[in-house]
Amino acid sequence: MRLTTSRKWIGRKWRPRLATVVVAILILVMALPLVGLFFFRLYENQLIRQTEAELIAQGAAIAAIYAQDVRDAGIPPDKLGAPMPQGSGDASRSVDPAPLYRPIEPRLDLASDYVLPTRPAAISATADPTFVAIGARLSGILDATQKTTLAGFRLLDPKGVVIAGRNEVGQSLGEVEEVREALAGHYASALRLRIPDQPAPPLYSVSRGTKVRVFVALPVAVAGQVAGVVYVSRTPNNIIKHLYGERGKVTLAAIAILGGTLLIGLVFLRTVSRPIYALIDRTERIAAGDRAAIRPLDHHGTYEMAELSAAFLDMAEKLQARSDSIQTFATHVSHELKSPLTAIQGAAELLRDSGSAMDEAERRRFSDNIVTDAGRLNLLVRRLLDLARAENLAPSGESTSLGAALALLPADIRLAVRVEAGGEIGLRMSAENAAIVLANLIDNSARHGATLVSIAAASASGKATVLVSDDGAGISPSNRARIFEPFFTTRRDSGGTGMGLGIVLALLKAHDGMIRLVDSERGTRFEIILPTA
Repeated sequence: MRLTTSRKWIGRKWRPRLATVVVAILILVMALPLVGLFFFRLYENQLIRQTEAELIAQGAAIAAIYAQDVRDAGIPPDKLGAPMPQGSGDASRSVDPAPLYRPIEPRLDLASDYVLPTRPAAISATADPTFVAIGARLSGILDATQKTTLAGFRLLDPKGVVIAGRNEVGQSLGEVEEVREALAGHYASALRLRIPDQPAPPLYSVSRGTKVRVFVALPVAVAGQVAGVVYVSRTPNNIIKHLYGERGKVTLAAIAILGGTLLIGLVFLRTVSRPIYALIDRTERIAAGDRAAIRPLDHHGTYEMAELSAAFLDMAEKLQARSDSIQTFATHVSHELKSPLTAIQGAAELLRDSGSAMDEAERRRFSDNIVTDAGRLNLLVRRLLDLARAENLAPSGESTSLGAALALLPADIRLAVRVEAGGEIGLRMSAENAAIVLANLIDNSARHGATLVSIAAASASGKATVLVSDDGAGISPSNRARIFEPFFTTRRDSGGTGMGLGIVLALLKAHDGMIRLVDSERGTRFEIILPTA
């Protein structure tokens, strides 16, 4: 009933099953590499930078050749363009005392740079014949280079007119933003939307790098002036194409990811999921009363699961033992209470039905039996209450000594008590509870004919050992194993309830102590072990 109620309470709120959580985690693990394809901006940006660096290198080579041709042609300075900014100059014949090496570092960033529209069309213009002649000589070099590098080359004069470069010769690109900046003597680069020659495959749509083209405008310096511009462009390498080229490795990586995910799932299933479900099944069987289910799992999986299973089984064993103890105790109680109740009922019925025919002595005898049995019932009830309090007692943290506990005993005890040693040793127990323990032991000795009880104590390693000995009749070997059982007594006729030693044992267990019967040459001797204060 309680299990059903608990399940109804748990079922009020939806919770995913463990298997659902595991499957979701595994799907996420498998999806992470695939999702990563949508976030490869860093790699794409590296491809953009690589493309810009290659265009700079190619443009620098063409610029050096073009500058040499300009110098060889003896073109006067008035036909050259704007002065180069301070710190710049002729890369091969600089008049500026600045450092000899002036590397140009790639600066484009796909993540932050604005992608410009497609390059504006060239407009009609007139070029200087001298520059046109130089462009005609270099056209073959540009065409041959383009076949290898796949880059588009435009060689511009100081006014931005194309003097070499396919179909735009004789037209001006001076209004293009990066070209205008290069004509002023500054290196410029830009990302522009490309005009594809054919529709891109659908898979290419996930990549931003397939939609842009890198443009580099490199000023050509001659005698400190701009002699022209090398305008180069190329579409960067595509990451999808790169992955396709590495399809063998990508396939192996996918197989490794899938295999690793399945391995994680199998390990999780064997080490976590299966033991949990086995423990749930074991719990339901135990709750249904299957005692055979109180045994270790066949497979625990992990150390923590083994600890959990051991703790659960230990709890189940204790609860089962507690249930058996309660059942046995209830049987004993019913038996102990039934005898005096039956006697009282019988005597009362006789007095009711035949009391008038009895003489005074008979009526008194039956009345005395009723009083005696009622007194025994009262004593049993008090003892049961004492035992219940002892079994449910929590340590108070107080401490006492044998001397202090004995001082609480009534002065009219029926035999002498002598402390032989250790009367001042601190015991981790309140004086009242220690007095109850000693009182029950002393009363037990008195009921077995003792005249003297000797107590000796010693302490070592945080434990106190107390020996309680008497000079009574002792305990027979056949009864030694049963003396701590509730209601077991050999003095029932003299008012014994068999509860005294049970109360002593319960009190000591509540204070992390123990008691046992030890051998003695005469009488009875109990050994008590308690933590010291």
